Amino acid sequence: METMLSASRALLACPLCRGGFLPGAADGGGLVCDAGHSFDAAKQGYINLLTGKGTVFESDSADMVAARHDFLSASHYRPLADALAEFAAAALTGAGGGAAGEASTAEGAPEAGPAILDAGTGTGHYLRAVLDRVPAAAVGLDISKFALRRAARLNPGAANLVADIWQPLPVRDAAVDVVMVVFAPRNAAEFARVLRPGGRLIVVTPRPGHLTEVAGTTGMLGIEPAKEERLAAGLAGHFTALPGREVDIALDLTPDDVVKLALMGPAGHHLDRASLQETRARLASRTAVTARFRISVFTPLEREQRPEPRPAGG
Repeated sequence: METMLSASRALLACPLCRGGFLPGAADGGGLVCDAGHSFDAAKQGYINLLTGKGTVFESDSADMVAARHDFLSASHYRPLADALAEFAAAALTGAGGGAAGEASTAEGAPEAGPAILDAGTGTGHYLRAVLDRVPAAAVGLDISKFALRRAARLNPGAANLVADIWQPLPVRDAAVDVVMVVFAPRNAAEFARVLRPGGRLIVVTPRPGHLTEVAGTTGMLGIEPAKEERLAAGLAGHFTALPGREVDIALDLTPDDVVKLALMGPAGHHLDRASLQETRARLASRTAVTARFRISVFTPLEREQRPEPRPAGG
């Protein structure tokens, strides 16, 4: 595990100077870069790499994270995790045209080897499904310390970091074969920068009809119209699309499951907990629900085809 953790940390770049981090760990398992910038590790195993004013975005709360952990641990979304792991494993092993074992790396980057970035890792369940298939160096990013406490326990060989996806990512250029984004924001320019040539960006989004049987009664957020088109437009100029897959999961949920499903998503930021428990009391003993997902896959354009990068903060 220590060897894999070292390989995972070798993928990182200092958020202050963009230099690499020194081999080994500082006292307490923190990070120290070539220029002497240091970042302490929390006792739960994650490291906070937010700098300056941190992030303006609201992170998931402890009860939202607990609900997600319990729901995913019950394997309700296991078919999605398995399909996602299949795509990622193909790229990590080179079977899907990815760069593992073949790609050249940017100057100063670690030696090429299977490597994955999970942007918006949450509790780490989806990354765990990938690593169970292909051992790889891994970086998990999230802005919620509550989520990263869970992720660090589930994926101790990964570099689990508090970081904002909308800021320059604390990852070296051309360092990873796969960027995985499950229900999280997409920073197209940064994802293209950290991917090796021929790598894969794998994005999971909900499709129309997702959880409609309980969305209205629990106050969940609806699916944005033309979501697929918006995804493609947001990545245009940096990526080209490859074949993906739709995944439908028929769920048979208890009232507790339905409450967790409502709390674990973005609606959990504003849902009234007392009202949600009243809704729970009115639910049938079992509720049939269909989860509808799309796995979209992209590969980065050649660097000369991409827009000129904007300065940080621009």
